[in-house]
Amino acid sequence: MNSSRPLFEVDELRTKHVGPLSLALARGESLVLSGPSGTGKSLLLRAMADLDPHEGRVLLDGREQSEYPVTEWRHQVAYLPAESAWWADTVGEHFNNPQSIAWKKLGFETVVSDWNISRLSSGERQRLALLRMLENQPRVLLLDEPTANLDAENTALVESLVADYRDHYEAVIVWVSHDRAQLERLQARVIELNKPEKPRGDHDE
Repeated sequence: MNSSRPLFEVDELRTKHVGPLSLALARGESLVLSGPSGTGKSLLLRAMADLDPHEGRVLLDGREQSEYPVTEWRHQVAYLPAESAWWADTVGEHFNNPQSIAWKKLGFETVVSDWNISRLSSGERQRLALLRMLENQPRVLLLDEPTANLDAENTALVESLVADYRDHYEAVIVWVSHDRAQLERLQARVIELNKPEKPRGDHDE
């Protein structure tokens, strides 16, 4: 492994109405994509995760996205949408280890694993979706406004957990955030996106 090489690289990335974007992130580095609604932040994250058609190159540890099996890429370059899908009735069915230390770091007791998904608030779903993603130990976290539905206390818990994860695994973190105070707290590189020209009728984030 070449530690001097960027862990995560994007070269002339283009997706629907957005781009090109180029960047290189070292191990343990954080980046924030900021800008008003409609600038394509979510579209760029989805392209990085290989969830949407796109042009340009995305590389992990020097290997192009196309060289990885799709499932492996999406485990290693993990995308956390603003609203995650839940496919089973209870919380615990979505986890391999619902009693991990990380749960307590986000304010959850193990009894939560028995809860029905329908009883969860939007903020609880957001935090649990992050925990579910971290179980796979991704090397790149693509976080689409992961604290948008959280109060100040839970926002601080999420920011702390992500920072601890980044430092422990030397992971790359790419945040989408509108919160100016959060940008200062994250102490990350910031890329400001401008609103692109769009045909009338398109409303993609």
